[in-house]
Amino acid sequence: MQKQYDLIVWDWDGTLADSTGMITNALVKAAQQVGLPALDPAKATSIIGLGLRESIYALFGDLPEAQARDLAAQYNTNYYAGESEIPLFPGASDTIIELNKRGYKLAVATGKGRRGLNLALQHCGLTQYFHATKTVDECFSKPHPQMLDALMDELVVMPERTLMIGDTHYDLQMAKNAGVHTAAVTYGAQSAVQLSPYSPEYVFNSFHDLSTWLLDESH
Repeated sequence: MQKQYDLIVWDWDGTLADSTGMITNALVKAAQQVGLPALDPAKATSIIGLGLRESIYALFGDLPEAQARDLAAQYNTNYYAGESEIPLFPGASDTIIELNKRGYKLAVATGKGRRGLNLALQHCGLTQYFHATKTVDECFSKPHPQMLDALMDELVVMPERTLMIGDTHYDLQMAKNAGVHTAAVTYGAQSAVQLSPYSPEYVFNSFHDLSTWLLDESH
């Protein structure tokens, strides 16, 4: 049976990489280190998916520029101290390699910066399997559709042939804004209850279930 999509776009953190706890801890610790009020871990988790600048604003509002800069620098220090130890979800690497082999165009749209994504791709050995990647260093933060629009332009794929897979409502809103199909995963930063109001077309509770569906030629 002919495949339903030509381009599969992946969010990175919480969708392919099991990094939600690491990001949350790095943010909570950074707030403490720069003298901000204690940050509730659940609140920190809720902004995963945004760019760092947008995350800081969402959590703390209009901080003085110097303090926001210190917070961002401290977060990066905390995060990169353990970034190389962040694993992909079990089966993620094999799934990406198999989808590539089957002729899908694969891409990443992430709230990470370019340095962070490149390091993560190198660490897990998947750089060569993605045809294009977009980060907040090149595009507006999610949920703005620029990342998806740019990927579809670059890879010459129409929205109706594109699937966005992500673990946050920012991913789903971005996909809706770009007019592409959506698959939500509930094993990352946000639960099914948090994601369902954004009407994902497909919902998966484990990477195994997502992989099985993607690799099933009959869907």
